[in-house]
Amino acid sequence: MRIAIISDTHFPAHGPELPKPCATRLATADLIVHAGDHCDLGALGYLRQIGRPIIAVHGNVDDPAVRGELPGETEFTAEGTRIAVVHDAGPAAGRVTRLRRRFPTADIVVFGHSHIPLIEHGDGGFMILNPGSPTDRRRQPAHTMAELIVVAGQPPTAAIIALDGVDGALPEND
Repeated sequence: MRIAIISDTHFPAHGPELPKPCATRLATADLIVHAGDHCDLGALGYLRQIGRPIIAVHGNVDDPAVRGELPGETEFTAEGTRIAVVHDAGPAAGRVTRLRRRFPTADIVVFGHSHIPLIEHGDGGFMILNPGSPTDRRRQPAHTMAELIVVAGQPPTAAIIALDGVDGALPEND
């Protein structure tokens, strides 16, 4: 199963749609995960019209309608891998240990908020993952998203995908 992961899209302030390479990956994924900061229900509607199953949480800048529609955190299982999703994972210091305590049954915790892409591993195969942002890179060198591959009976694999390239194309080595 291929899971496309995004966060911090901040619509409509950062444009009316996602960059084409991101939208293409979302449209071909088995599942989309959004780790918060959509901003309004129009952004959530944009994701839903892609036509893939979506798991999403609200973030700190989401309006009351989004907060009413989405939980602040959630957990689900994909191909035997337990995945938690939350927007703000707190400060970087001690983050892996803190998230392991907060989500003791999770194999992976997906989060956003910082716009800083990250894959970090803890003990026993535990992983935390921040996809960065496909629309608001802030001080990062590229707009990013993440992909997670989960196959029953195998360790999950994760990758940060840089979305910037010539005419919005993905890098050739991707």
